[in-house]
Amino acid sequence: MKTVIMAGGKGTRVASIADDIPKPMIQICGKPILEYQIDCLKRNGLTDIIIVVGHLGQYIKDYFKDGSSFGCNISYYTETAPLGTAGSLFKIDNLSDDFLLLNGDVILDMDFSRMISFHKEKNAFATLAVHPNNHPFDSALITSNNDDLVTGWLNKEEKRTWYKNQVNAGVHILSLEFLNNCHFDNEKIDLDRDILKPNIPGGKIYAYSTPEYIKDMGTPERYAQVTAAIEKDIVKGRNLKNRQKAVFLDRDGTINTFRDFMEKPISFLTNPDDLELIEGASDAIKKINSLGYLAIVITNQPVIARGDIDFQTLDLIHMKMETELGIQGAYIDDLFYCPHHPDKGFEGERPEFKIECDCRKPKPGLILKAAKKYNIDLSKSYMAGDHIRDVQSGINAGCIPVYLASNEKSIKNIDGIDVKVYSSLKEFTGTLAD
Repeated sequence: MKTVIMAGGKGTRVASIADDIPKPMIQICGKPILEYQIDCLKRNGLTDIIIVVGHLGQYIKDYFKDGSSFGCNISYYTETAPLGTAGSLFKIDNLSDDFLLLNGDVILDMDFSRMISFHKEKNAFATLAVHPNNHPFDSALITSNNDDLVTGWLNKEEKRTWYKNQVNAGVHILSLEFLNNCHFDNEKIDLDRDILKPNIPGGKIYAYSTPEYIKDMGTPERYAQVTAAIEKDIVKGRNLKNRQKAVFLDRDGTINTFRDFMEKPISFLTNPDDLELIEGASDAIKKINSLGYLAIVITNQPVIARGDIDFQTLDLIHMKMETELGIQGAYIDDLFYCPHHPDKGFEGERPEFKIECDCRKPKPGLILKAAKKYNIDLSKSYMAGDHIRDVQSGINAGCIPVYLASNEKSIKNIDGIDVKVYSSLKEFTGTLAD
């Protein structure tokens, strides 16, 4: 599969770092952004590369030449006039079949074989890499259904309320057949606004969600964040070919407050308006993010089995949680929930979910599912929650258990395992190291 890298932008927002070279040639830890991309492509066996250059593009050509010294075959397409983010794709004459498309200002390290396999399995016209980030409020958000089919696209200036933190990462696989069916009167074409977003109703554009490191270099602040991530080896470490470490998190009482929402002896969160983050929870999750751990929520939600809410309302609750976290610069990498409950006899209950399952904590099913999906080393991962069943599920999965109990400070012994007790998620994450 060929790769096209769009490296013709001027990078006005990051000009304070370097304004005399193309944005993709800005150096981080002694190496240009573009070289990090090419190194990653080479490790994935993707060595046939076309770089689209424009503004100060000779710097890129002089540095990489034909790519042979970098173990690749590099050719160039030079824009003599700005063609937008996609205009050049209709002019490159040596594209064939599906191809990978990267924004040249993105630092990334990915197992591209996973994304390519996903693209082929879906028989997609276009596959977009999506991920959570720490500034979703000023990013384009992608919505998708349970089959990963893209259903909506919110540009950053468009009105939004609660949303899933699922951001377009600037990594795409495109079908040449798909592009050949797109026709425009002008040469300057925007990939997102002119090609991808208008074709969502066609039902062949898919979202490939990954927690791997992908970050654009749009601002000096993000430049500093990427520099720190490279220095800590987080960028390479998040490639899913490598074993990951995670902090699994309970939801109610760990991230959001758990109180008597319905004024009943036993009650659950059923209204998104009632969701409130625990003080310090977002700071704790930001710490998890910054240290290179995956932040994955594992939660029992018997409200489905009880008939208290439907799946759409539960999704809204989770979207509000992700929105509130994103506003404060934190994000979760994924969320798994169990909708089952074995006890029967509730008015309005849904019989199909009144079953014994392997995903309801303290059983470890959801943790094991996440571990398989993300290549997680459970022995180096934590399960943190405010209930003994959270602790027990972590033990059952082989994680390091963490008990969040504000009124207990002693180390508990459960099944012969010493369990450390912390007053809050923030206190626990204060003890985490790289």
